[in-house]
Amino acid sequence: MTHTDGRPGGAPAPSRDELGDAVWTIPNALSALRLLGVPLFLWLLLGPQADGWAVVVLMVSGATDWLDGKLARALGQSSKLGALLDPAADRLYIVATLVAFVIRDVVPFWVVALLVGREVVLAVVLLVLRAYGWPPLQVHYLGKAATFLLLYAFPLLLLADGVGPLAAVVAPVGYALTVWGTALYLLAAVLYVVQAAGLVRQSRAEARVQR
Repeated sequence: MTHTDGRPGGAPAPSRDELGDAVWTIPNALSALRLLGVPLFLWLLLGPQADGWAVVVLMVSGATDWLDGKLARALGQSSKLGALLDPAADRLYIVATLVAFVIRDVVPFWVVALLVGREVVLAVVLLVLRAYGWPPLQVHYLGKAATFLLLYAFPLLLLADGVGPLAAVVAPVGYALTVWGTALYLLAAVLYVVQAAGLVRQSRAEARVQR
C-alpha cells in the first residue's frame, strides 16, 4: 500500500528499509521529549488535576509531532528509530489520556473500548508480521489524521468537563472531533490489517514456491 507523506507532488513516503540508522537527531530528540511528557501528563490529570497544564502538555506534544516530521524531511534526518518513536509517542498519549479520562469519567467507556481494542488488534498484527519476517507497517496518513483529531479533541474534552460558558462552547466541538477521530482511527486500523494480510499471503505464496 503506497502512500504519501505530504511532500510536493505526492511523492511516496520512503519505506523503513530506506531510512537511515541515525539515533542522535533533532527529530528523534523531539520524539523522545514527547515520550517523557506522557508520565507528566498523567500526573497532572490524576494528581493535582491541573487540567490547564495538562492541556499545555498536549498542545506541546501536538506541536512537536508536527515539527519532528517537518524537520526530518527538511534536514534529511528521517531514521528507522524515528519511524518507531513517532507512532509510539502518539499511541502512548492516546492510551494515557483514555485511562485518565475513564478514571475521571470524562469520556464514555465505549470510546475507550474501541480505541484500546484497536491497539490490541494492531499489537497482534505486529506479532504476526514479525513471525513472517516483516517489519512494522509504515504509519498511514489516515492514522496520522486520526491522531491529529484526537489530540485536539482531548484538550477540548478536558475544558468541556468544567463549568461556565467556555465549557458549553467547546463541548460539541470536542465530542465531534472525538467521534471523527475515532472513526478514522478504526478505518486506519482496517487498512493496516488488510495490508498485513496481503504481506502474510505473499510470504505464504513464496514459501510454497520454494518447496
